[in-house]
Amino acid sequence: MTTVDLYRTVRLIRRFEERAIAFVRSGEIVGGIHPYVGQEAIAAGVCAALRPDDVITSTHRGHGHVLAKGAAPARMLAELMGREGGLNKGRGGSMHAADFGLGILGANAIVGAAGSIATGAAWAYQRQGKDIVAVSFFGDGAMNEGMLLEAFNLAALWRVPVVFVCENNGYATTMPVGSAVAGSITGRARAFGMPAFTIDGQDAEKVLAATTAAVGRARSGKGPTFLECTTYRFDAHHTFEHRTRLTYRSTEELSTGRSRDPVEIQGARLAAEQRAAVDAEVEALLDAAAGIAMGSAHPDPAAALEFLYASPEVMR
Repeated sequence: MTTVDLYRTVRLIRRFEERAIAFVRSGEIVGGIHPYVGQEAIAAGVCAALRPDDVITSTHRGHGHVLAKGAAPARMLAELMGREGGLNKGRGGSMHAADFGLGILGANAIVGAAGSIATGAAWAYQRQGKDIVAVSFFGDGAMNEGMLLEAFNLAALWRVPVVFVCENNGYATTMPVGSAVAGSITGRARAFGMPAFTIDGQDAEKVLAATTAAVGRARSGKGPTFLECTTYRFDAHHTFEHRTRLTYRSTEELSTGRSRDPVEIQGARLAAEQRAAVDAEVEALLDAAAGIAMGSAHPDPAAALEFLYASPEVMR
């Protein structure tokens, strides 16, 4: 993964999210989204360390993870719009995007739940003799969820090839991490006997280096690693905040948090003309994606119960 490739990914995620926010405001995306703006370097760096057959599980704030793992922006945007051309035919929406063919086992709206899914998938691959690694993304708020701690326990006990990635943006919705998590985040992970490291989550290259080491460790049979990626959410927890104007973060804090922009940090490593070329490429890709998504049909209400059951029978 080159410097240019990493920049392309962080830029793609940023501009995708900014366009998605605009579609929320215009009403094309109903119900709102959880923007990933400010955290792009984590998804870019982590997924750059993975093979195509490695798998990830994601969160309610998962667009960046899904794009970084290789999902087509047009299909992701169509999913947010609830269109048939979406990753899941418009039935998953923002918080449940999945593409098993790309190793995306699904975003998950239940805080901390995807850690168990990633651990189970990695254990299954291990039992099959495959050297596939699973990565689970979650936020700092998930560190108080029992199901995630249980996943840590089993992953460490069975030396499962999984990498746990905590995106610590300082808040669980509006709750500051210092008011919610006793001790340290990495200390909790180390208590289960796994290596745990704190990484600068605003720098895609630092995230890539740390994840590459963790993935190599997992693939060689040495078990799980925990990465706490410190970051900052530039936008709202959810776009509903654009209307409610919650004031749990001061103007000074927002200014300080936004001063280390992952797009600018990675972009500064490119020549000006290189960066301009990537920016133009991303805009053209997203222009095309928007056109494809907007042109995709809405699902037929008569098919609302399809894809809900393993049996081909549809309950009416």
